[in-house]
Amino acid sequence: MLVLGLETSCDETGVALYDSERGLLADALFSQIDLHRAYGGVVPELASRDHVKRMLPLIRQVLAEAGCVPTEIDGIAYTAGPGLVGALLVGASCAQALAFAWGIPALGVHHMEGHLLAPMLESQPPQFPFVALLVSGGHTQLIRVDGIGQYELLGETLDDAAGEAFDKTAKMMGLNYPGGPEISRLATQGVDGRFVFPRPMCDRPGLDFSFSGLKTFALNTWQQCVSVGDDSEQARCDISLAFQQAVVETLTIKCKRALKQAGLKRLVIAGGVSANKALRTSLEKMLGDMKGDVYYARPEFCTDNGAMIAFAGCQRLQAGQHESLAISVQARWPMEQLAPL
Repeated sequence: MLVLGLETSCDETGVALYDSERGLLADALFSQIDLHRAYGGVVPELASRDHVKRMLPLIRQVLAEAGCVPTEIDGIAYTAGPGLVGALLVGASCAQALAFAWGIPALGVHHMEGHLLAPMLESQPPQFPFVALLVSGGHTQLIRVDGIGQYELLGETLDDAAGEAFDKTAKMMGLNYPGGPEISRLATQGVDGRFVFPRPMCDRPGLDFSFSGLKTFALNTWQQCVSVGDDSEQARCDISLAFQQAVVETLTIKCKRALKQAGLKRLVIAGGVSANKALRTSLEKMLGDMKGDVYYARPEFCTDNGAMIAFAGCQRLQAGQHESLAISVQARWPMEQLAPL
């Protein structure tokens, strides 16, 4: 089955073609980072308008790269949520219009299921069951995965997501948007031990997260530096290192707990923050000590992309799932509501 995937959940327009037998044939992505950088974050209206501008040219590009014509496509998958409603509607309306014109089925895909399944695009995909850490700008969740659509939520953030905390901490120190990569870059030049940040909710049982207090701790630390005239690049580097260490260790501790609770030794990390090298190194060491395995997608498929939507959609379209012609999206959409295959 040949599936066209469209991703428009936030500030990146992604298009890809995935074939159930030949694998990923082509993918293209346009990031709106430069558009939103002047505002220090995503402006929903601007994001929606840019998706409209980019969608059809990207579809034509992907078809050309794959050497395919519309008559060869068997189905269209699009991100139906969660995400920014205006942005989601661009992808949904485009997918439904093309599906109607081409006489093929369309299917709305859960954005986080796409992230969760992205590591399966790699040459050595994980086998079910496993524990997944979904960690991005909008989500931080631990999920037991027994199959596609068979998800049990083990723990989640009670406030800010990890990626959101990265971005907000960077903004406090006057760093460029998006803040996560900036924090990671500066952390490589930080002095280890100058600052020590708390590991939130690690001193109590459970698998939930909280990063709001850690963000406040970072703000207070930065303000103390500024108050004594130390608003230098090195101060930013030292705070970035301490902040990243706290987030990484917190995620690692909770992942280890989740694996033990589930009785498993396979961990999948997915979402934008899964591209963080310090996090990957920490989790690889932890799984190595447990004699287990950790899986993740290549860096370009950690952030939002069309390939993960095409792949996830292909699995469900092959199982006979599809949508009516109604255009429906969801800003919030618990993964537990998804039907199992």
